[in-house]
Order: sequence, then structure tokens, then C-alpha cells
Amino acid sequence: MTHLRADEKPESEERRSVFKESSCIFRRNRALGYVSNHVPAVTRYILRRRDTLLITCIGRSFQVYTANHFRLLHVSGLHPDEITALATDRLHTYSASNKCIFAWRAGKHIRHVYRGHQKDVHLLLPFGTSLIAIDRDNVLKVWNIPTEDVYLEVPFRSEEFQITAVAHPPTYINKIVLGSQQGQLKILNIKKNIVVCTLSHHKSRITCIEPAPALDVVAVGHGDGAIVLVNLKFDELLMKFHQDWGQVTKLSFRTDGPPILVSACSNGYMAFWNLEERKLAGQVQAHEESVTTAICLPSEPVVFTTSPDNSMKTFIFDMPDGGARQLRIREGHTKPPLCIRFHGHAGVSILSSGEDSTMRVFSTISESLNKSMGRATYNPAATKKKNRFQFDKFGMPPILEFTSETAREKEWDNIAAIHAGIIQTTTWSFNKNRMGQHRLVPKQFQNKNRTDFGSETTCIVLTHCGNFVIIGYNTGDIERFNIQSGLHRATYGTPGHKMAVRGLASDNLNQTVISGCSEGLLKFWPFKGKLLKPVAPVAVLRLADGISLMRQHRESSMLAIGLETFKVYVVDMHTRVIVRKFVGHTAKLNDLTFSPDSRWLITAAMDSTIKVWDIPSSYMVDHFRVQTPCISLSMSPNGNFLATAHVGLLGIYLWANKTLFNQVSLRSIDPLEPAPYVGLPTNVCVAMELEDGMQELEIDDEDESKLGELVDAKYETPAQLSEELITLSGLAASRWQNLLDLELIKQRNKPKAPPKAPKQAPFFLPTVSGLELRFDVQNGQKEEENSRIRKASTLNNLTAFGQLLEETSDSQDFAPAVAHLTQLGPSMVDFEIKSLHPEAGGTLLAMLQFLKLIEFMFGTNLNFELAQSYLSVFLRSHGLGLTESPELVKALRSVAKVQQEAWQRVEEKLVYGTGVVAALRNFAH
Repeated sequence: MTHLRADEKPESEERRSVFKESSCIFRRNRALGYVSNHVPAVTRYILRRRDTLLITCIGRSFQVYTANHFRLLHVSGLHPDEITALATDRLHTYSASNKCIFAWRAGKHIRHVYRGHQKDVHLLLPFGTSLIAIDRDNVLKVWNIPTEDVYLEVPFRSEEFQITAVAHPPTYINKIVLGSQQGQLKILNIKKNIVVCTLSHHKSRITCIEPAPALDVVAVGHGDGAIVLVNLKFDELLMKFHQDWGQVTKLSFRTDGPPILVSACSNGYMAFWNLEERKLAGQVQAHEESVTTAICLPSEPVVFTTSPDNSMKTFIFDMPDGGARQLRIREGHTKPPLCIRFHGHAGVSILSSGEDSTMRVFSTISESLNKSMGRATYNPAATKKKNRFQFDKFGMPPILEFTSETAREKEWDNIAAIHAGIIQTTTWSFNKNRMGQHRLVPKQFQNKNRTDFGSETTCIVLTHCGNFVIIGYNTGDIERFNIQSGLHRATYGTPGHKMAVRGLASDNLNQTVISGCSEGLLKFWPFKGKLLKPVAPVAVLRLADGISLMRQHRESSMLAIGLETFKVYVVDMHTRVIVRKFVGHTAKLNDLTFSPDSRWLITAAMDSTIKVWDIPSSYMVDHFRVQTPCISLSMSPNGNFLATAHVGLLGIYLWANKTLFNQVSLRSIDPLEPAPYVGLPTNVCVAMELEDGMQELEIDDEDESKLGELVDAKYETPAQLSEELITLSGLAASRWQNLLDLELIKQRNKPKAPPKAPKQAPFFLPTVSGLELRFDVQNGQKEEENSRIRKASTLNNLTAFGQLLEETSDSQDFAPAVAHLTQLGPSMVDFEIKSLHPEAGGTLLAMLQFLKLIEFMFGTNLNFELAQSYLSVFLRSHGLGLTESPELVKALRSVAKVQQEAWQRVEEKLVYGTGVVAALRNFAH
């Protein structure tokens, strides 16, 4: 489901229960651009990470960031309704939603659920093993966190004491401080359920309470801007400050040294009060709207803030005068976006313009790659001198539409945008990440020549080469500018249309310009024309109804036209004929887009539906209805995602194309058939609750150690996934490839001069050949008590590998011999195999058992490449001598049969794969 704005009502429960996860083609993926809302954020220090985690609310879920780099760690699961309060302690993150309180472990799994409130909870305070919750009915409940039971319930009369704030002063055992609408403070002992005392030092509404680092002292913020520091032990007013900007929304003390109290205000300002000198030390405007969170990070000169303007920031106190400057920022649109487009061929960047007159870049890979190009302004130099949050008289109206190209983006501006109600067209640079210098205005609309002050830009297109921008106006004029110099280059018609121009298009080769107007005329113009003479159209196509918008697919030369009667036409730009007509929408068309292969046309209208039309078959193959109408949509160049923006919503929503990773059978759908409702994407996939997962795994709720072992457990890949699969050894290629050319390698590495003997040779214990250092103590036997003579164990010269082979004649267990051979290096493997011949100290039995060992390796499908390599060395070394023994010849035939069967399986797959690749290559050419 979607994340709604603070002032927006959630959708009905009935609609939530019937929505689908996906349509036929598109599946909900995630939402981009959400950072924070009006619910105050919370922080939590993690000792293991040595970092502070920042937890912000974004509607029906919360996000967890790191304070160091604002890196998004994870997003919680969906709540049943909007989150109304957040809190944290050492183990859990607590969130209140729909009269319930949820305790989350690691921000991702539900550990506890506390049900029992009759109204929504708006204040939470973890207090040891208890959780204090206050709802809108003015009822205070103390929950036992492990058992989920209510330990204490205290109702308050709203006309006497309406609770608005709660805090726990350090060292005050079992006591909390409550603030009220009436301006009073009460200290409540939750163990004895008694009010210790009532304090009143200011009659205005209490908005926040913050314990000070000093004992017995709390700071109290009021709705009229008053800030009072009170000693609770002696009921003494220590000092008092006053904010002239409005109510105090948050208070926080610095704990890194300087005695500074930070206060936040409802107009976006923060004030810094010096408690020693009892005066204002500085101020800064942090946000455009009210600052709902202001938390000084422990033992750091940093303050963290959030606001309903969809942004969060950190400020650092390192200015020469002790003031703070902005350190980091993560923000989205402060007002809903109006136009979104994928930029670039990789499909990882989305350009977005909104009602806040800003141009932003959202990354589909990571939030850390999001960028802001700034706010559109008539005078950038004058705007830069002003505070960015103050009213800017040079600010421009919202950006309605823009166009961009990747060609020449590093040389000059590559984005052109039109604004609501004005004649100027602005340029932007994606590479420089800022607004350009040009304001494109035709000569006839400049102030000294202007007669009609109601004229405005209506449509725009940038040529494929990135050199020219063509602009249409509501007066019917069509002008072309050079985007590099900002100079006017051509005029199409005198004017081009009698009514407002609603759409423009140009081909890849800059040969043709196409324009459409609200009169229903589609005109084709030659791109080039003389500088002083207007260009005349070469063809005119009259449509049945007026044109409302146009979108093109340059690679296929197709033009999609949305009519004022909600119909969609597809026109071939070369033949200049209508090739398809689609009818199905019942309200104004908002946007159109083609799929990258131009097979689909995706349309969105004010009837809250999104429809997918298959152009080759002229059928509608998919449609779905969303919560609010889609105002703009765009398909990624690689076809992975469909991005949509919706009326009144701040985010950009991504839909995954299921046809890329799943077999989807498409059928024709009646365009007049009611569209199924599909919920908007969220930042997370709905996760299984932790209790359900623990119940499935038969883990006790109280046994947290087992849960930790389960989380920390690592999956170990088996040596062989299946006995039917041919499995390689996984050893380095040099361990078996060098066996085939070992003589050549030895000849190449032969030293030029013989090694010199050391002056005094040290004594070494005999070792067993191999990669691991092991002493050879097998041949030595224990001495008798009175004898100093060693006796030889055997009279043969078999190596350790040869002895293992002879032992397999009785046990038929080849695993130890295979394990021994795989541990040896290439030189020792070659030596061991050559030593099996009787002339080299071996026996015919050892040679016979070696062939059976190879047959065993082929039969088990393990170490396939090693078996091939070892067999090759064996045949090369003993090829002629094998024919002298009938037993060896019989064993060779058995090995040849098994080897042929194994290789035939591999060869068939290789030949098939090679044929498929060759066929695809020929098809592509």
C-alpha cells in the first residue's frame, strides 16, 4: 500500500482487503522519494555498530538510516493504518498504529503486539521493562513489555489535565513527568499509582519535556514560545526563554561539552540558547515547515532534525561563532511531482519535477544517489543571497513538463522545462546538476513587443542530437531555439496553428517536425528552414477531435496521440497515417508512454486506471485501477520498471515488469471491463510476523538465544547437490591442467646452474609428500626394550598412495585414496602415478586398483575433471605396458565405457548450447 501525506486520509478498510498485489504485467515494487512526515523521529545508539540509527516515519511504515552517511538500512513492514507515534529502547522499536502498539526487533520483525487502547496512541515512552502509552482518550497505560499485559491504567479528565507530553528524568525511580494542555506538570509514581506533586510555572499548553544532563532539571516547551527550565526537586524556576516565532515543537540538550539548549519552532527555525550566559547564542532556519524532530546526538556536536516537508537533516556545530551549519540532507519533493521521465540508457535515474518548482533526480539503485537540481528562479544570483526558506519573489511557477536527451549532456544544458502560466522556458544541466542560464522567449513575446499577456508555453520537445529545443505555445506559435546558445533559430508557420499547440515531436534525423493542436490538426513540417522566413507545412492530417497530448517513440517512428474525447491514436510518422485506434478511458488522459521495444502503449487517465495496449494486435492486454489518478508515467529504457506519479502523493512508484522474470500469458481484455484495484507500491515487501516464523520453527518465545543462533547460522553448500549431476572438484585449474604439460614446465623452469650445497647441512625429519607438512613415522616401529636395531616393515617400494590402492582390493573403499591424491601437487601426482608400474617399484595390483579408482570417480560423478586428467597421465605413462596384462585390458575397457557415457552427457549439453548461441547470433545479424 502507499505512504500517504500527513493531511491525507487512509483508504478504506474494505478497499485494502480486496486489492491485488499485481496486474497481469506489472507487479508492485517500491516507492521512491519518501523521507519523513509529521510524526517525530527517534534515534537509537548501537554499540556494536558504533553509530546512531535514525528512525523516521513515512506513513504506514518507518525507515531506519545510519547517522554517519544517511544510508538506508531497512524499512519496516506495513502497519494496519498510519503510524501515530514512535519510540525506541535498547531492544525494540515501538510504533503505534490503529489503536495498537507494535514492538519490532531489528526494525523488521514484530516481536510483541499490545492491544487494548480505545483510541489512537499519540505518546510512547519505554521505561525499563515497561512501556508507557497515552491515547487520545487521555488514558495512560503501563504495559509489561515481555508479557504484553497492562500493569497500570490511569485515566485523566481532559478538562483538568489533558496530557500532551511525557518524559522520564534520570535517577527518578518509577517516576515520570507528564505535561498538560493546561500548562501543569505532574510527577507520577507508576509503581504506587500516586501523583507525587503538581507543578505550574507557565499557563500555556505544554508541547514537549526534555530532561537535562543536570540532575532534577527538565526543560519544558510551551505553545506560546516560552521555554522554562525547572528544578523538579525544589519546584524552582531556574531560567526562562521565549521564542518569538511560535510554539516550541522540540527541545534537546547538547552533551558534547558546551551548555547549549536547542529549541525547534513551528515555522522551521531552530534556536540555540546558551545556558551559562542565559541568552540566545544563534539561530538557523532548518526546514520549510515545522521542525517536528530536533535531537542532539550523544557526545557529538550534531543535531538531527526532521519535518513534514519530507526531509531530514543533520547540523554540525563547527562555525567560528559557535553556530551550526548543515552537514547532511536527505529530502524528497515537498509537493507532489507533476512530470517524471527516465533519463539515460541504463534506466537507473528518474528525473522529476513537482509543484514545488524543483527538479530532482531519483535513483532506482540507492537513495544515496538522489540529487536535487535546485528550485526554478528568475534570478538565481538574487535567490542565492536570500535564505532558501524565505519567500522568494524571484521564484518561478511549478514545472509542468520537461524533455531531456543524453547527447551532449556534458557540453551544455540537456534538459528544457516549461512552467505553469508563463512564457519562459528554462534549461537545466544533468551533468552539472543545476539550472541553466538560458530563459528561452521568442521575440514576439518579449516585454517590449508583447501585446497578449495571457500567452504561455504548452508543450516542448528536444531533438535527438541535443542541439535544438522546439516549443509550442497556446497562441499557436511554434519556435525552435539552439539550447547551447539560447538563440532563436526557426519559426514554423505564421502562426503554426490557430489554436493552442498541444504536442510536438521530431524524428531521429532532424528531418521532420510534427505538431498537433486542440483543433484536431496534425501538421508535418520540414525541420530545416530559412532563418527569417517561417517554415511551411508539407502535410496536414485532420483528426476527428482535438488533441490533448502527444508522445513519440523515435526508434520506431510511432506517434501516440491522446484526444480530448479520451481516445488514443497511433500514427506512423513516415507514412503519415493512423495505424491504431484505442478506446477505453472514460476521463481526461494524463500521460502516455511506449515500452522500449514499442510493442506496448501504456496510458493513464483521470479515471484512476492505467491501461496497456498491445500495438501489433491492437488489443488491450492489461489494465488496473489505483488509489489516486496517475498524473505522469514513464517506462525504463531496459523495460525493467514502470514509474508512476499520482495526484496528491509525494512519492514516485515503481512497478516491476513481470514478463522479464516470469512466464506471462497475455490475452485480449475488453477495454470497457471494470479494472481490478491494485494497491500502490511501498518501500518494502510485507514480511511474515516473527511470531508466525518462530511457531513454524518451533522456537520458544522466551528463548532468544535460539533465535540469535538461527539468525547467525550460515548455509553450507554440500559437496554434491545431486548424485546425478556431474560435479567438478573446485580445485585451482593449475592443480590438474599442469599435469598434461608437466615435462614442458619442468624443462622451462630448469635452473641454469646447479644448486650449491650448504656448508653444513641441517638435520631434517622425513616428511610425507603433499601440500600439508606431515612427518613420515609410519615405517618406523617401536623399539624393543633391549634392542637398538630397526626392522623394516615391508620389502616392497610402494609409495603411500600405492599402499592405499592395494588396501582397496579388500575393502573396495576408494575414498581415502581419492582424498590422498587430491591433496598432492601436480609434480607429486605425476610421480605417484608413474611409481605404480612394477619397474618403478609398484605392482600390477596397484595399477589394476588405480583403474578401478578412476572408474569409481566416474561412477560417483565427483571430481570429474580430476578423473580425466589422472587417466590421461596414467595412459601416457603406462600405455604400452598395459596390453601385457589381460586383467588390465579388461579394466581399461570398463573404464572406457564409463568414461564415454559421462563425456557423452557433457558433450550433448555443449553442442546444444553452442547451436543455440550460433542461431541467436545469426538471427541478430
